[in-house]
Amino acid sequence: MKFLTKLRQDIAGATAIEYGLIAALIAVAAITAMQGMGNELQTTFNTTSSAMQGGNAA
Repeated sequence: MKFLTKLRQDIAGATAIEYGLIAALIAVAAITAMQGMGNELQTTFNTTSSAMQGGNAA
């Protein structure tokens, strides 16, 4: 019975889980933002490359 009482009063495990969930949420948000930015950069580089190739042909 003492074990259950101690376990109920110990909040360190819950705090660690909360920090883990927050870190996971931040990681997902960062990955999503970086993927979007990567797509925009790819489009920009492709446009620039096409413009440079068109300039050489003329």
